[in-house]
Amino acid sequence: MYFIIRVTASQEKITADVLQNKISKTSSGIYSLVMPYGMRGYLVIEAENEIACRDLILNEPHVKGMLSKPLDAAELEKMLASKQAIQEIGVSDIIEFFAGPFKGYKAKVMKVDSAKDEITVELMDVAVPIPVTTKSNLARIIERANKG
Repeated sequence: MYFIIRVTASQEKITADVLQNKISKTSSGIYSLVMPYGMRGYLVIEAENEIACRDLILNEPHVKGMLSKPLDAAELEKMLASKQAIQEIGVSDIIEFFAGPFKGYKAKVMKVDSAKDEITVELMDVAVPIPVTTKSNLARIIERANKG
């Protein structure tokens, strides 16, 4: 069975390392630990049963809890597939940053580099528009460009 664990956002790697060390030192009935791309604040644990999973995360730093319902393999695959279909930001789209140093700012996309997962934007509502290159996962589309 698969269990979704809530952890402090941006502490997923640290928490996964701590839990992995704990798994390697005990025979706890835990089969795997996954840090899915695009699922910020969550880890997925494959365990023998709910008790084994709860024992693993008990009193661990940055662990906020466990979702109440376990998932089977098909449900987990469906959930991860939807997260992999990352929004396609295009040139001339209007985006808003929800994280990072430009949080709350709106910008117009000037260039998209899919290979590096980066976008070059011009911030709106600033005195001097300067092109800024940043990771695309820090932004969400608020207005699509008219592709007429």
